[in-house]
Amino acid sequence: MSGIINDAQTLLRQQADMLKSEVREDFKRSKRAAEFGAIAVVCTTVGALGVITAAAYLLHEQFGFKMWASWGIVSLAFLLVGGGLGWISYNLLERFNPLPDKTFNALKENVTWQTK
Repeated sequence: MSGIINDAQTLLRQQADMLKSEVREDFKRSKRAAEFGAIAVVCTTVGALGVITAAAYLLHEQFGFKMWASWGIVSLAFLLVGGGLGWISYNLLERFNPLPDKTFNALKENVTWQTK
């Protein structure tokens, strides 16, 4: 009887170690992606400010729009693009599962095996 208990304890320890390892690996990947993402956001923001300004002045100079109308058109275009990208992001996050699937599947399999 003590052998079964020792085996169960060993199995639970292994499952806990596997869970820790998987969470640690996911965290490292997420951290690295966030670092590059933050740098990308800064660079993109600076570039986008230049493009926005140039687009507003282009509409004003080339097409004769008043300056307020040029800024309004450019702002509306960016609001539409931002709204579309936000909707896509929301849908992607809805399908995202942050739980460590490998560990939970292995644990489920072990529990099923032990109950037989």
